[in-house]
Amino acid sequence: MASASLQFFAFILALFGVFGDIAATLLPNWKVNADVGSNIITAITQMQGLWMDCTWYSTGMFSCTLKYSILSLPVYIQAARSTMVLSCILSAFGICITTVGMKCTRLGGDTDSKNNACFAGGICFILAGIFGLVPTCWYTREIISNFLDQTIPESSKHEPGGAVYTGFISAGFLLIAGVIFCSSCFKRQQGAWIYPPKQHHFPSTEQESNAGYSLKDYV
Repeated sequence: MASASLQFFAFILALFGVFGDIAATLLPNWKVNADVGSNIITAITQMQGLWMDCTWYSTGMFSCTLKYSILSLPVYIQAARSTMVLSCILSAFGICITTVGMKCTRLGGDTDSKNNACFAGGICFILAGIFGLVPTCWYTREIISNFLDQTIPESSKHEPGGAVYTGFISAGFLLIAGVIFCSSCFKRQQGAWIYPPKQHHFPSTEQESNAGYSLKDYV
């Protein structure tokens, strides 16, 4: 029962991780630059994401521009696009697989099949967490290095936006969920290997009883 509740807790974490991963992939605020200028009424907030760049004016106007050209983008943005999409796909596969393999569901067949499904889903969550953590770390590193570069003007410097933090948290949720699913299945298999089922054989006792019975017949 404790293992089933732990798997359910890991499944909830994985759901939060999947939703956060998708949100971080689509949000346009991976890096933010707030240019107040001399007048706060005309303040401009520029946001850049993986798929679009948006500008928000203090007057209430909001405009976005899609990034159509892939080859013109920096390498870290191209890598972040591919890895985040792959992370979303793997996490979605993990949700489907662990739904079949969880102990609280009636899908997946026998116990061994359900354990294998949980282990495969845990691997998908771990890979999804790694693929989500790598682009967020790389993107953050580029933002910090450009911010500390003295040759870059202040108007061109940015800070990490909410999408980066969402990506970090989602990757952590997916990693924790994957470790819980894999460890729960591994402990069960390890216990079966260390403590095999005992087999009781009583051949000598049966032979002795049969021999005694036959001798009594001959007396």
